[in-house]
Amino acid sequence: MNRSILVVNAGSSSIKFAPYTVSDTGGIELVADGQLDGIGAQPKLTVTDAAGSVIVDRSCPSATDHHNAFAEIQHWLHDRLDRRHLLAVGHRVVHGGEQYAEPVRIDAQVMQTLEELVPLAPLHQPHSLAVIHAVKAASPETEQVACFDTAFHRSQPPLARNFALPRALTETGVRRYGFHGLSYEYIASVLPDVAPTVAAGRVVVAHLGNGASLCALHALQSVATTMGFSALDGLVMGTRCGALDPGVLLYLMDQRGMDARALERLLYHDSGLLGVSGLSSDMRALLASDDPHAREAVDLFVYRIGRELGSMAAAIGGLDALVFTGGIGENAAEIRARVCRDARWLGIELDEPANASGGPCISRGDTQPSAWVVRTDENLMIARHTLRLVEGNVR
Repeated sequence: MNRSILVVNAGSSSIKFAPYTVSDTGGIELVADGQLDGIGAQPKLTVTDAAGSVIVDRSCPSATDHHNAFAEIQHWLHDRLDRRHLLAVGHRVVHGGEQYAEPVRIDAQVMQTLEELVPLAPLHQPHSLAVIHAVKAASPETEQVACFDTAFHRSQPPLARNFALPRALTETGVRRYGFHGLSYEYIASVLPDVAPTVAAGRVVVAHLGNGASLCALHALQSVATTMGFSALDGLVMGTRCGALDPGVLLYLMDQRGMDARALERLLYHDSGLLGVSGLSSDMRALLASDDPHAREAVDLFVYRIGRELGSMAAAIGGLDALVFTGGIGENAAEIRARVCRDARWLGIELDEPANASGGPCISRGDTQPSAWVVRTDENLMIARHTLRLVEGNVR
């Protein structure tokens, strides 16, 4: 029987999706990579095949909400996968709280728990839940699996996860969770093949994209990460501020009259590279610009990575390897070069030609620590987890 897995990643105004075929031996192969964005505004469906060629690029005016958007996606999938049995749908769910340290099959009890976690991720969790409901309505018999961005970081020691707040608040869930876990888990899964001599050592992975964070790994497990209670903490991001003195929030409330919603807009949507540059949240546009504010935004982005890299190295007692991943980490050679040059004090020696060509190893072969570029694949990680839960075999 021809079989498939569907991976879904729901955002506030978009649904990303990727169907995979499953072989009889448990092998997984990508069929296509798609996105329906602009939900509720100017919805547009874009799909590329496994080779990266665009096969769909059209408007979807009926995608007025996530339910209708998923119906559009389902209609397109039906035309392409109608002879394949859909084993399950795997969802990226941002927050698993204290309850979930690994992926789970979704049932009524899991849904209730995920609803209770909405206050911990109010800008992300509701959209994942909306699509889960849409799948359930469209295909009640189809199994669904939740894969959590927080789960990989549950290996961190308690001290790394606690704030210096009253214990009563910590016990209600006010603690550091960390995010980008599916990306870090994928890097940890392939690193023994890419860099076998350092994979089990002290590694810092830099997931750099519109969202950005660092994760310190030891023995391929998360020890510390720059994101904390929310996806706002740590590095400068596309539109998010990164680390911020909480006194700034008190000042903005007291002196500028800003309420929670105004602060939310400021911190999540109007800050970061966009806020500093006043031009764009896109690193490509900033690197191409001669505007001094654009240069300052890039400088701040690199500076914060350098500071946090020192913190991550301290958490694992040194550094054997630095790994770049994510949209910026994989594609912006200039950013990688600047980060590596700033990290010379840690012993990193950049190989300029190797960096220009994209690696995978971008440090001089005779030096330690080494530096690498490894392409992440969160969708494949979700597909693997989903297949493992519903069938118990995957490779």
